[in-house]
Amino acid sequence: MYENLLDRFLTYVKINTRSDENSTTTPSTPSQTEFALNILKPEMERIGLVDVHYLEHNGYIVGTLPTNGEGFKHTIGYISHIDTADFNAENIAPQVIENYDGGDIALGSSGYSLSPKDFPSLNNYKGQTLITTDGTTLLGADDKSGIAEIMTAVEYLASHPEIEHGEIRVGFGPDEEIGVGANKFDVEDFNVDFAYTIDGGPLGELQYETFSAAAAELRFIGRNVHPGTAKDSMINALQLAIDFHNQLPAGERPEHTEGYEGFYHLHGLGGTVDEATSSYIIRDFEDEAFENRKAEMEKIAAKMNAELGEERVILTLHDQYYNMKKVIEKDMTPINIAKSVMENLDIKPIIEPIRGGTDGSKISFMGIPTPNIFAGGENMHGRFEYVSLQTMEKAVDVIIGISTFKEKK
Repeated sequence: MYENLLDRFLTYVKINTRSDENSTTTPSTPSQTEFALNILKPEMERIGLVDVHYLEHNGYIVGTLPTNGEGFKHTIGYISHIDTADFNAENIAPQVIENYDGGDIALGSSGYSLSPKDFPSLNNYKGQTLITTDGTTLLGADDKSGIAEIMTAVEYLASHPEIEHGEIRVGFGPDEEIGVGANKFDVEDFNVDFAYTIDGGPLGELQYETFSAAAAELRFIGRNVHPGTAKDSMINALQLAIDFHNQLPAGERPEHTEGYEGFYHLHGLGGTVDEATSSYIIRDFEDEAFENRKAEMEKIAAKMNAELGEERVILTLHDQYYNMKKVIEKDMTPINIAKSVMENLDIKPIIEPIRGGTDGSKISFMGIPTPNIFAGGENMHGRFEYVSLQTMEKAVDVIIGISTFKEKK
């Protein structure tokens, strides 16, 4: 139905736009700026968007499709991120599997394969067109599927002026995967009533609850003494890191939690006897539970320092984002519209919490309620990533449906 969707997506994913968490620039990598200016900007102008502009201070490329009808109450935004995750993104060579037969899919000559035995989600896509990796890179459907879907929807509306729609604003930004992309989001420039991130997974996802999130960085200061004469004098910083970790609830880790259950996640650990560091992310849905988790880490650090008789466990905590439900539940209009559109398209809305976050988490608290809608990706962030073309087409349908939706008086 959307003849440019597949080619557009394949063009986008072949360009490496991986972000870099160690960078201090915005965007974190030059390739994201180049993608915005050299790929997206001319294409946005070509398909009919106006006032297309790149914001130097935050790395967003923004454009507008003016309304062509009356009776539309809202200006609506659509947002997707340009960057891809921390997996090989160089020389991406996507495979297009037409009429998937339900069996194993060899990922190029890499020796890897996609199998329903390992990834049962494949059973949902028999007979569809799948786009996969060649086994050596990620695909980048997170979130170039979202960009392709927004661009295709806008192109369709612009080329069909007989279809009335409200005013639409689109924004494509950097560095979502490293958690800083929306920090400098310009609410005044975007100027919409509400928005949607097109950044979800399988068909039907409609999400307005996320984790609240914090990061914990720990530094352990040891005392290195020759192990042969270490009794009562050595303080092993690596052992301090282990001792700290062992005092956290063993069952409250990502591998043991689901649904609304929060967790502590150790994702970095290193050092020597003399000094060690560890890094955690803290996640929970409810405010009290979220605060209790941070307080528990502070309690463990204080206890260890008291036992050591001096400060050798140094904890630094900082909040990253908050559960956007607190904002969106005050006015469920964007959820109700998206839900109605999906149901009219015979798509079953899957309204479940995100065990993670989106740029919409931060943007919602900045003043623009921004829930999340499916973009189609499966197994994201690695070599087993894939997406269904038919699901991407459905995402385009939803974007068009929302844009043309008139609320009853």
